[in-house]
Amino acid sequence: MKQIFLLLFTFLYSLFFTQNKIDSLRLWNYEKLKNKFTIYDEDNKRLEARAVSQYYLTKAKKEKNILEIAEGYNLMHLTEDFPLALKYIDSLAMITKNVKGDIYPARTFIIKGNLYYKYGNLKAALDNYILGLEYSKKQKNVKQIAYANMNIAYLNSYMGRNKEAAKTFRYHLLNSQNITDEYQHDQMRVSLVYCYIKINKIDSAGFFIQEGLNSPFVRKNKYNTNQYLYLSGQLNLATKNYQTAIAELKKAYAYFSGINDNNQNYVLYSLGKCYDELNNKQEAIKYFTEIDSNIKKTEITFPELADVYTFLIDYYRESGDKEKQLYYIDRFLKVDKKLDEQFRYLSTELHQKYDTPNLLQEKEDIIKELKNKKTFLYVSVSILTLILFFLTYFYYKSKKGERKHQKIAQDLIHLIEKRSPETIQHQNGKQIEIYQPVKVESSKTNKTLPEEVVQSILKDLDTFENKLHFLKNGITLTSLAKNIKTNTGYLSEIINNHKGKNFTTYLNDLRIDYVLDQLVKDKKFRSYKLPVIAEEIGYNNVQAFSIAFKKKTGTTPSIYIKEIEKSISH
Repeated sequence: MKQIFLLLFTFLYSLFFTQNKIDSLRLWNYEKLKNKFTIYDEDNKRLEARAVSQYYLTKAKKEKNILEIAEGYNLMHLTEDFPLALKYIDSLAMITKNVKGDIYPARTFIIKGNLYYKYGNLKAALDNYILGLEYSKKQKNVKQIAYANMNIAYLNSYMGRNKEAAKTFRYHLLNSQNITDEYQHDQMRVSLVYCYIKINKIDSAGFFIQEGLNSPFVRKNKYNTNQYLYLSGQLNLATKNYQTAIAELKKAYAYFSGINDNNQNYVLYSLGKCYDELNNKQEAIKYFTEIDSNIKKTEITFPELADVYTFLIDYYRESGDKEKQLYYIDRFLKVDKKLDEQFRYLSTELHQKYDTPNLLQEKEDIIKELKNKKTFLYVSVSILTLILFFLTYFYYKSKKGERKHQKIAQDLIHLIEKRSPETIQHQNGKQIEIYQPVKVESSKTNKTLPEEVVQSILKDLDTFENKLHFLKNGITLTSLAKNIKTNTGYLSEIINNHKGKNFTTYLNDLRIDYVLDQLVKDKKFRSYKLPVIAEEIGYNNVQAFSIAFKKKTGTTPSIYIKEIEKSISH
C-alpha cells in the first residue's frame, strides 16, 4: 500500500506541478527554458526538470524547429535512466540526420559517449567520443573538437594516465573561455585537481581547489561545492591529515548519498583509506562493504575497486571468516574481469584510435608547413626517417632485452626449484646470490669494536633475518639500531664489514631473496598485484620494489612472474 500511495503521490505532484507551471513556461523562449532546466537538474529536482524538458520538446515540435526538437530530446535524455535515455538520443540522431552545418552528427556521438561513460560502459564511451572527434574535425568545429578531447582526457585519467590528462584539462581550462560554459569550465578544474592529486602536485591541487571554492558559480551550487569538499578530503588524505580528511569526506558523502550520485563510492573509498591509515580496520571495512553493496546495484566500476576487494579478502582471511572471504573473492573476480576488459580495450584503442591519429596529424601539419620550403622539407623527412630508424632500433633492442630478462628469470626459477646455494652468472658477467648464508667473519684486519659487541650485534641480525623482520615497512638504519639497542655507527660498521654491503643493499637483498622464493612457492602470493606484493615485503610503493628487484636480479618482477606461470603450465 505504501508503494501505491507513493506512486500516486508522485503522479499527482507531477500533474499539479505541470499544470501550475504551464502558463509561465509559455512566456519563456528556448534559452530561458534551458536555463530553468539546468537549475532544476543541478538541484536534483528531477520531476521539475522533466516537466520543463517535455514542454521544451512539445514547443519545438509544434513550431517544427528541427534544431530545437533535437535539443528537446537532449534535455529529455538527461532526466531518464539508461534505456529510455538511449532512446531519446537515438531520436535525436534520427531528427538531425539530414541537418546541414557543423554541429551534427558530431554532437550526437559526444552526447551518447557521455551517457555510456555515466553508466560505466567505457568501451562504448570511447568509440562514440572517437566518432564525435572525427566528425568535429571534418566539420572544423573547434568547440566540439575541444569537448571530444576533454571527454577522452577523462578516460585517460580513469586509465591512470593522469599526467597526459592534466595537460589537456589545464590547456582547455586556461584557453577555452569562449568555448566552454561555466559548468564545463568548472568540471575541467575539478578533473585537473583530481589529476594533480594523483601525480602528487599537491600545491597546484590546493591552489585550484581554493580557486573553485571562491568561484561564485560553485558557491551557489551544492553539487559543485561538495565536489570540491571531496577533493579537499582527498588532498588531506594524500598529505596524511586524516582527521581533517574524514570530516570533509563525511560531509561530501552525506550529500552524494542523499542524491544517489556515483561520487558517493569514490568518497567511501577515500574514507576507508583514511581509517586504514589510522589502523581502524573496523571502520575501513564498514565503508568498503558499503561500496560493494552499491556496485552490486549499479555495476559501475572504478579502478580502485581492486584495492577494496583485496582489503576485504585479507581482513576476513585474518579473522577466519571463510564464508565472507569466499564471497569477496567471488566479487573480486567478477569486478576484476570487467576492469581488466575495460583496461585492455582502452589501452589498445586509445593508442590506435586517438594517440596515433594525433601523432599522424602532427606529422601532416609539419609537412604542410614545410611544403613550400624545400630545405626544411628535406630536413623534416630526414628527421622522420631517423626517428623511424631509432624507433625500429630501440624496438628490437627492447625485444632483445626482454629475451635476456626472460632467460635470467628462467635461471632464477630453476635455481630456486633446486634449492641450490649456488650462484648464477648473468650474460653481462654479474652474479646473483640466492640463499647464500651470511658468513660471519670472526676476525677483521681493522677491528675497532670489542668482540663481544660484534657478536651481540651479529646475533641480533640473525634474529632479524630468521624471523623475517626485514619485511616490515619503514625500516631504517636508525630504527633497527634502536630495536637491537645499539647505535647506528656500530650497526653500519658491522653490516659493512660482516655482510659485505651497506645497510640499504643489505635490506633490499633480504627482501628480494624472500620474494623470489615466495613467488615460486606460493600461488596465492603470486596472484597479488605488484603494488600489493611490494607492500607485503616492506616497500612503500611499487616503483621502489621494481628498482630493487631489477638491481638485484637483472630482470623485472612482472617478467619473473610470467616465467613462473609458463614453467607451471608446461
